[in-house]
Amino acid sequence: MKTLLFCMLGLGLTACGSSPKNAHSNQDELAMLVGTYTNGSSKGIYTFRFNQETGTAVPLSSAALPNPSYLVPSENGKFVYAVSEMNNSTAALSSFSFDKETGELRLLNTVPTLGADPCYVATNGREVLTANYSGGTMSVFPLQKDGTLAPADTLFQGEATGPDTIRQATPHIHCTVFSPDRKYIFATDFSADRILRFVVHPNNPIPQTSPEAVDIEADSGPRHLTFSPDGKFAYLITELSGKVIAFSYNDGRLKQIQTITADTVAARGSADIHLSPDGKYLYASNRLKEDGIAIFAVNPENGTLAKVGYQPTGIHPRNFNITPNGKYLLAACRDSNVIQVYKRNEVTGLLEDTHQDIVVDMPVCIQFGNYSARTKDTKN
Repeated sequence: MKTLLFCMLGLGLTACGSSPKNAHSNQDELAMLVGTYTNGSSKGIYTFRFNQETGTAVPLSSAALPNPSYLVPSENGKFVYAVSEMNNSTAALSSFSFDKETGELRLLNTVPTLGADPCYVATNGREVLTANYSGGTMSVFPLQKDGTLAPADTLFQGEATGPDTIRQATPHIHCTVFSPDRKYIFATDFSADRILRFVVHPNNPIPQTSPEAVDIEADSGPRHLTFSPDGKFAYLITELSGKVIAFSYNDGRLKQIQTITADTVAARGSADIHLSPDGKYLYASNRLKEDGIAIFAVNPENGTLAKVGYQPTGIHPRNFNITPNGKYLLAACRDSNVIQVYKRNEVTGLLEDTHQDIVVDMPVCIQFGNYSARTKDTKN
């Protein structure tokens, strides 16, 4: 039974229940941001108060933005950077100020990405990166002190050398992430079956212009990359081959140590990947057939994976996230128009549907801001 719904009158937004803030400490509560596609009834970005002890959410506010399919808060939670995933010259990156208590977002500025269909955002507090899927590029935006974005300084172009004549016919960059040591940027070059590595210069916001590459198996379609909490390992989900590739990581070097299958039905639609906060379990989502999340136990000594389960989900789990305390996994199921809330068994890694669904039209990105009561730093 759904316990949380948007109460809609036109574009109005109303909480359909009492806030968990009345019964639980502020440390249990997270500011939650949800990005959507807006070709249905969605307005853009929606904000919530999510209680990571009870798994309940209360809607707070919204901001109109076309196709904010991916967004990321700044480290201190004061700003939010969101793409507009448009397949033309209106493709853009926007900066918002963010009030974590009220959930209110206020647009600061918008700059073009210069590459179509931006689908991923990352920031290190000095610059913001976008992966422009159809443009096949990575854009770099210097950050101003007030949280606004300077125009893109640089575009880095991917290649199209993969064997899939439809999915890899043109260059696609799918994600851009900073390494745990903040010295490098890694970008997944989807259509060339490789991961690009750029060097971050301490005194220059523009990374090295001649990236090194880590080649992976042809017809893989590298999509999203994540690092272990201790920074010793990295894990890649490949969209086309549906595999998770494990790497050891040391000072910019990724060394492949294992490949294991997440998509066992060859759906060619694997999507997102995350580790639990304690690093003991890894989760990878699959779409197009047998939608769900593959669950792997992580060997803490060598970083290798062992599959321990599979959790069916709603339709098209394009993105998911795990609460900072590790208690809940939230899956954004785009074509079911719902965010499903799963309780994690922290011993086995398995998931249990709490049926505390959050109904949103075409949700495709979930991010958590810092605890409201703990955000006191001034870094972007």
